[in-house]
Formats: sequence, structure tokens, C-alpha cells
Amino acid sequence: MTDAVHHFIEQYGLLAVFVGCVAEGESAAILGGFFAHQHVFVLWHAFVAAALGAFVGDTFFFILGRSFADNRHVVRLRRRPGFRRAYRLLNTHPNVFVLSNRYVYGMRLVGGIAAGLSTIAAPRFVILNAISSIIWAVLFSTIGYVFGLGAEHFVGQALLRHERLLIGLGIGLTVAVLAWLVARHIARRERRREQ
Repeated sequence: MTDAVHHFIEQYGLLAVFVGCVAEGESAAILGGFFAHQHVFVLWHAFVAAALGAFVGDTFFFILGRSFADNRHVVRLRRRPGFRRAYRLLNTHPNVFVLSNRYVYGMRLVGGIAAGLSTIAAPRFVILNAISSIIWAVLFSTIGYVFGLGAEHFVGQALLRHERLLIGLGIGLTVAVLAWLVARHIARRERRREQ
């Protein structure tokens, strides 16, 4: 069974990193770095998959806000906690907002829609988003890579390849659950502030 898991990750791991980074992808980028450390795939491939996923996701949300402002899904997203604050920040500091939006957990979707609804020029958004995506991907994939070094040191050199993969999946699941709990806490706090 572990050989099947290993083969699956080798075949589809980078695609999973890309897809995971399209949405709120910190855990996907970290896991990509971890698997690169485990030599499942090359580190720069993890960087590229994470950066492309982040770029595509934010650009998609930007286009959604820009082209479909009256769509019921966009209108519903505009009611999410923090949207008004994000829109205000975007209009006062557009460059800083686009460069830093992805680092605030739970705000990427809202921030992308807000950017699309704002007056920021599309080429300017694309350039800033590309810069931010690259920096973000390198940062979080490197964290996963370094975490892999620490995990290897902590657990020891005696682990076999398939055991490392299962540990990596466990770490990824733990990071995803923790990120979800933090996002839930932040969303509750934002709702209380807006009431």
C-alpha cells in the first residue's frame, strides 16, 4: 500500500501542490517543500507549482470580481467578513495590499474579489500578483523543505522512504487542520467587529 501512495505522490504531487495553492495554499506549498526534501520531486518544481497555483488563484478571483461583479456568488462573497476592510485598504494602498494580501490567512479570496472590484489597473495587478506569488511560493516551500530537515533530524535517519511519505501526509494534514482552526477563529473575530 505504501508503494502505491509513494507512486501516487510522485505522479500527482506537483499537481496537488498547484491545485492546493489555487485556494488558501500555505499547507500545500509547505507540503511541496517537505516532499522535495524527501526527494519525491525537485525543490524548484515545488516552487513553480506553488507560485503558479497562487498566481492563477488570485488572478481568477480578480477576474471574477472585475467581470462578474453582479453575479450572485460574487455578491455573496462581498458579504464575507473583512470584505469592507479589504476594499478600503486596497483603495488606500493598492500596491502594498496586492503584495501582502496572500499572507493574511483567509483573505486571499476576499482580497482577489476586492481587487477586481477596485480601480486598480489589470496589468498592475498581474505584475504585483506575480511578484507576490513567487516570493510566497519560495517562502512557504522553503519552510516545508527546512521542516523536512528538522523532521528528519528529529525522527532519525532510520526511516524508510514510504514511512517518510506517510509522516509527510500526517504533517500536511495537521498543518491544514491548524490553518482551518486559525481561519475560523479570525473569521469569527471579524464578524464580531463588523456587527
